[in-house]
Amino acid sequence: MKTKRLVICALFAALLCISAYLSIPTMLPMAPKITMMNFVVFLIALLFPGYESFLIGIVWFLLGTVGLPVFIGGGAGVGYLVAPYGAYTWAFLIVFLVLPIIRGKKYNRIWYSVCGIIGVLIIDIVGMLWLMHSMSYDLKTGLLMGFVPFIPLDLLKAVVAAQVIPAFRKVLD
Repeated sequence: MKTKRLVICALFAALLCISAYLSIPTMLPMAPKITMMNFVVFLIALLFPGYESFLIGIVWFLLGTVGLPVFIGGGAGVGYLVAPYGAYTWAFLIVFLVLPIIRGKKYNRIWYSVCGIIGVLIIDIVGMLWLMHSMSYDLKTGLLMGFVPFIPLDLLKAVVAAQVIPAFRKVLD
């Protein structure tokens, strides 16, 4: 990797850290806040090649795991990751790997939007399944507490991120 690309990756890792603080509280008990983090995750996964996307994600993830408050709401540490809503955070790493592979190299507005929606489903299903396991919820409760409330805004963030990729590519190239 060239120095310029490393710096760009570091800037996006910093942007990912900052995005956890741009949030709206939810009414759900113990639920994370609604943040701009998903938007930045989709932006990174749809913009960068797979190895750079995962590099950005793993840097952010390791910073949070060792205790820097870079997760949603200033959360950090292993305790945060194994908490009932923690899987939404580690599901981002899956998205950083999967989306660059399935989106392809050539930009297509509709396909990138579909890929963003797939990313939403990955995050929200993985998160919901962990929530159901850790809280011993049935499927209905899991859907109502860990899936349905997040879907509308997550879909919006994913589709908007897919639409701004050409503008970011012009700037980054």
